[in-house]
Amino acid sequence: MMARSEAVSSVGDNMSVDNGSRKPRILLAASGSVAAVKFANLCHCFSEWAEVRAVATSASLHFIDREAIPKDIILYIDENEWSSWTKLGDSVLHIELRKWADIMVIAPLSANTLGKIAGGLCDNLLTCIVRAWDYSKPFFVATAMNTFMWNNPFTERHLIAIDELGISLIPPVTKRLACGDYGNGAMAEPATIYSTVRLFYESKAQQGNGDV
Repeated sequence: MMARSEAVSSVGDNMSVDNGSRKPRILLAASGSVAAVKFANLCHCFSEWAEVRAVATSASLHFIDREAIPKDIILYIDENEWSSWTKLGDSVLHIELRKWADIMVIAPLSANTLGKIAGGLCDNLLTCIVRAWDYSKPFFVATAMNTFMWNNPFTERHLIAIDELGISLIPPVTKRLACGDYGNGAMAEPATIYSTVRLFYESKAQQGNGDV
């Protein structure tokens, strides 16, 4: 994986490209759900169409096959946040990634990270990006959790809170879950997440003559 200082430099260098002559910039993130086993697939779905950067929480790394992520996609983890920061004026990774991205997508979004976002907590790289996000830019989440967690009253409250921020939900689906239960809560398929985001982006681009 690219060193932290090189990675931040790469983010900053790419920010100078004119919006009218480049691919969309998609920031893909995974939190700690078993559905993160599909994260590499999600990265492949987006990489043909967009320029992609990826963020993974520590818990999600239990499930992500890092070797399967396309080689041109940098994967940022919590340890990258401050590893080379030494003085005032140095780049701050969560700010650089927020500036770089046109769209953010968290898939999977676990119940725990959903609760953190709804409460404004920012205790890792992913939630720091969310807290610093410019909500004039599109932001999608695809939740993944057990059916009873999905039906828990806290989930409804948290979904209302993120909806008020302007975050768009890609709903879960009903299937046999990793835990063995059958019900609603499974993350939407990577192809569905990709098509939802791409259709939104291209529709907005057509309406605004290229500005999303």
